[in-house]
Amino acid sequence: MTQLFYKDKPVIGLDISQTGIKVMAVDPKKLLVLGYGSVDLDPTKMHHSLESGDAYLTDHLQSLLKNKLVGQLPSNHVVIGVPTSRSFSRMFTLPAKSEKTLADAVEVEVEQYIPIPMTSLYVDYEIIERTKDTLTVIMSAVPKTLIDNCINAAIASGLRPIMIEPGINSVARVIEATEEGHLPTLIVDIGPASTDIAILDGGAIRLSGGVGIGGNTFTLDIAKKLNITLEAAHQLKVLSGLSASPRQAKISAALAPSLQRIVTEIQRVLRYYNERLNIERKIEQVLVVGGGSNMPGIGDFFTNELVMAARVASPWQRLDFGTLPQPGKQFRPRYIAVAGLASVNQDEVWQ
Repeated sequence: MTQLFYKDKPVIGLDISQTGIKVMAVDPKKLLVLGYGSVDLDPTKMHHSLESGDAYLTDHLQSLLKNKLVGQLPSNHVVIGVPTSRSFSRMFTLPAKSEKTLADAVEVEVEQYIPIPMTSLYVDYEIIERTKDTLTVIMSAVPKTLIDNCINAAIASGLRPIMIEPGINSVARVIEATEEGHLPTLIVDIGPASTDIAILDGGAIRLSGGVGIGGNTFTLDIAKKLNITLEAAHQLKVLSGLSASPRQAKISAALAPSLQRIVTEIQRVLRYYNERLNIERKIEQVLVVGGGSNMPGIGDFFTNELVMAARVASPWQRLDFGTLPQPGKQFRPRYIAVAGLASVNQDEVWQ
């Protein structure tokens, strides 16, 4: 894309995940929400659509834009967030003298650590730190099929894609602006079907990981263990969760295996950060975000398991919905990624 024939317009955010799509527009100067909306989707059909490019994603995106918007969107210029679980982000260091052969080094890194052929990926990278002796490089790779199908669905819906990034990057943008994100931060983003884990340091996602467990998994765990309906299990999850209640012991026991898998993945990411990257800076905060963060006691759980201060992030005090009806309290966390997409500075598009 060339800026010669491009005219800046306000951007809107479009968050595409395995379980739904969300859209939002924000006035960046006032942090005023101009419009937003979401639609939940069948994960199996969505997965197939992202792989095959069938009409499922396009049809529901068009329906969302036409029938389910609260407020208005100021333009059709869209920043798209794609599922973090389908992307690969890594940080690595090289001798400073290797800068001329950086592209070759990135290709070696892709072939060594990503289980998809280089020819099937879109790969981007940049140097984020340099010293006299070393270069620190961040690399991101996403399957071409996924990106192409998301772009095609957006264009077919009358939108003009101008930038694409993994969802966890947009979450980090919000955290950096509202939650002391200048500190080395471990982000735990609990979505409906998966949990993304990333380290934000120096304004950049240094590495990410994930596990196929999310808020829906917690609901199923409680329903099975307590032999109750999914609706009743959901109510217990969002009203009692891991906090003190008559059923705390049973709920905690039901959730223990899934939560432990998340903790294990967090520990793996931390180990890589501390050992392979030889980082001297220590993680100073753990922030829990996403729809699954609305479970009472989840911050205390991670504090105890990780022996690090953890809390649920609350960036919503910075967003002003003006005269628009706000999403219900329990649904607000699901909009953090799309708010980050809608907050992209025009300068970022041309970096």
